Amino acid sequence: MNLVFATAEPAQLAEVQRVIGTAFTPYVRALGREIEAGSLGWFAVAIAKGDIYVALDGREIVGAIATKRHDDDLELSMIGVSPSRQKSGIASWMIGQVEAHARARGTSTLSLNTAEIMEDRVRLYSRHGFRIVRRGPPEHGKDAHVRVFMEKPLR
Repeated sequence: MNLVFATAEPAQLAEVQRVIGTAFTPYVRALGREIEAGSLGWFAVAIAKGDIYVALDGREIVGAIATKRHDDDLELSMIGVSPSRQKSGIASWMIGQVEAHARARGTSTLSLNTAEIMEDRVRLYSRHGFRIVRRGPPEHGKDAHVRVFMEKPLR
């Protein structure tokens, strides 16, 4: 695997939305919902702010991470890998790349949340040093599945 990690460019918006949307469809369906039209519309602003990163295999976007900055924390808001490339280590590699960027910026913590029923994701994030700091309902209120909120200190 010879991937390049880069900040997403505005011209990549549609492809980033496609990769993350396609990757998230099974997750959202497991929660009894569908991805709502326009729910990834915030990506344009996030790309303009430099808050979305992509994994490139040549010119193909094979993964993306959408982040949100909160004071001294960087939230990994959405992580998606092209379905044909899942289970190949790309998500783990991207998490490591984002962590390196966050450390270089002096960020104190990385944070994220995922549905408690998605045990494979909880295990993935735990392997990367994230620890569960609380459990609770999702802030959006669109389903009743408990979320695990996880953090990883960087200092």
